[in-house]
Amino acid sequence: MRAVVFERYGQPAEVREVPDPVPAPHGVVVRVEATGLCRSDWHGWMGHDPDIALPHVPGHELAGVVEGVGAGVSAWRAGDRVTVPFVCACGSCPSCAAGDQQVCERQTQPGFTHWGSFAEFVALDHADVNLVAVPEGMSYGTAASLGCRFATAYRAVVQQGRVAAGEWVAVHGCGGVGLSAVMIAAASGARVVAVDVSPGALELARKFGAAECVNAATTDDTAAAVRELTSGGAHLSLDALGSPTTCAASVNGLRRRGRHVQVGLLPSPDGTTPAPMARVVALELQLLGSHGMAAHTYPPMLELVAAGILRPDLLVTSTIPLTESPAALAAMGKAPGAGVTVIEPWR
Repeated sequence: MRAVVFERYGQPAEVREVPDPVPAPHGVVVRVEATGLCRSDWHGWMGHDPDIALPHVPGHELAGVVEGVGAGVSAWRAGDRVTVPFVCACGSCPSCAAGDQQVCERQTQPGFTHWGSFAEFVALDHADVNLVAVPEGMSYGTAASLGCRFATAYRAVVQQGRVAAGEWVAVHGCGGVGLSAVMIAAASGARVVAVDVSPGALELARKFGAAECVNAATTDDTAAAVRELTSGGAHLSLDALGSPTTCAASVNGLRRRGRHVQVGLLPSPDGTTPAPMARVVALELQLLGSHGMAAHTYPPMLELVAAGILRPDLLVTSTIPLTESPAALAAMGKAPGAGVTVIEPWR
């Protein structure tokens, strides 16, 4: 099969022929019809993820058709249209038994713990626990965007953030995750302040429901701007980009007893990121992490998509062939871009 492969961190990847994957007894092999290009893939390419072994094939948000099925799989068969969370759970650890597959103690992640979906085929573990059926009316590009960014934003806003109608929600970073969060929060009845450095990203945020926008490139203190626009601070704030600057701005923009949800990865040389903890203590703020979404919690989100209340398809702003993926991956570090880029490996 053809796949995007890199052999050194931060060095150009290339499209080459590699062996086809084989399904594990509990797993499947999926023919990839669409896969998203995500900033997490860039982090992996740069060497920010300790699970990656070289040479490597990136890609973790995907949709396609089941091609091969392991002997121990009972719920799926060849020809099924599927997507999958980027966290593939084991289904048997204590966290999985509690329904918290997104923090599985023995999780695997395509594109990180093993070769991913920037390829014509990808192997996925524990299929009966992790696969999600793609409705017939949903395109593969839309389904691929659910697996990481949209589902991650849904869990961050609805499940972890506990958004309520009438609340102010600040979203720092309006790439794929951030724009998804804007759309989901607005559909939940919240008033959204979108923060980004790109006028184009902020224009999309308004399109998807943001009531206010803050251009961080031309604003001296984005947290102060958020507090002013929301008459005291956001009730809920998300760092959807992942940097010390956006993390601190998200926390500092909260009102008393507000909730910060960290979604974007925060790479640093020593693995830590400073946070304004004095403000956390003084205002009794809550700091929460959000890590994907378990497959069994997809149905409420899919129902909202089917009803047209949520429109993840509108977030797909670019579709490219596999041959353009290496350059697009490298460019994510310079400008993550607004919206979602989808790769079609069969092209």
